[in-house]
Amino acid sequence: MSRARLTAVALIAACFVALAAVNRCIGATTRPAATSPSTAAATNPTSDDYKLVWADEFNVDGPLGAKDWSFEQGFVRNQELQWYQPDNAVCTGGNLVIEARREEKPNPRYRAGSTQWQTSRQNIEYTSASVNTRGKHSWLYGRFETRAKIDTRAGSWPAFWMLGNTGGWPANGEIDIMEYYKNGLLANFAWAGPNGTQKWNSSRKPLTAFATDWASQFHVWRMDWDEKTIKLYCDDALLNSQDVSKSINPNGVNPFRAPMYILFDLAIGGQSGGDPTNTTFPVRFEIDYVRVYQRPSQIAAATTRPAS
Repeated sequence: MSRARLTAVALIAACFVALAAVNRCIGATTRPAATSPSTAAATNPTSDDYKLVWADEFNVDGPLGAKDWSFEQGFVRNQELQWYQPDNAVCTGGNLVIEARREEKPNPRYRAGSTQWQTSRQNIEYTSASVNTRGKHSWLYGRFETRAKIDTRAGSWPAFWMLGNTGGWPANGEIDIMEYYKNGLLANFAWAGPNGTQKWNSSRKPLTAFATDWASQFHVWRMDWDEKTIKLYCDDALLNSQDVSKSINPNGVNPFRAPMYILFDLAIGGQSGGDPTNTTFPVRFEIDYVRVYQRPSQIAAATTRPAS
């Protein structure tokens, strides 16, 4: 029967069917729409019984809020080329922008004759920023999500990751929800191995596996973490998972059953980042939001621990 000859009853029935379909689609949404951060911030993925417990939408232009974020400073790890400083992280246009720059200045920690890589460099050649919630916010279990755009050119080494509050690395545990370098997207877990070693569960997906315009777009990285399993996703595609019962340090402590804090950083070069010599700077890591959700049982458990 043609659309023009539908009876009034059939029209009404068709409307109800269409409305039901729309409602099913709306009900299926598990995370806030990325295109409207200010509206999405108030929306929780209730279909998975998660509640929003903390977020930063980066909607206020200027420096990061000191009550939520701290900065690493100087040459920090992995023989990376950049000097971390707060000036290279700013909120603008609804995003946190971490910008790596090629700029030369004296290294204030330089010591003539030093054999340590942090103090043997007479000059700083690159600057960037690394921010974290250590000592201000940490969580045990939940859903952790960011929407961000990364620079995939040579030398760029951005990361969205977590470290445990207690002990030194790797015994405190490391989770790389997003790490990128040398044309590969990584999702990793690390904890302590025997005799001062580290145990790794790593996954790498080559940049060639994505569409050619992938790096020009924002993407959503997510971790779902509970007492049994940790799963890492990019745009809802599972990248890696960890059986929590198997991530036990030699001393019997499981770092993934303890609170952890968030880090965002943009490293340059170093042991893994690649050679930035022919890359045109600045290099940018743009973060639309970061959100933390927990189930009611996880929220209740958090109230029994001292505030982080």
